[in-house]
Amino acid sequence: MHTPRMAWLDRIPLWILVAVALTLGLAPFVPEPHLWEKLKMLAAGTLSRPIDIFDLLYHGAPWLLLVLKLVRMARRRG
Repeated sequence: MHTPRMAWLDRIPLWILVAVALTLGLAPFVPEPHLWEKLKMLAAGTLSRPIDIFDLLYHGAPWLLLVLKLVRMARRRG
């Protein structure tokens, strides 16, 4: 299924999304990735400051795009 609304995602090479997810999505690497820290805060119910919500969106967006791309690729094959 090829929807025109998501055609822009089809034009992004997979390797770019993987690279961005692994770098920006996991930065900073030490002491722990921001995404992991923010997901733990979300699970604990302590994600309330605007900067923390922004961090979750900023570091989570590459992973979301990567997942969407992989789902679209799998649907086109099957």
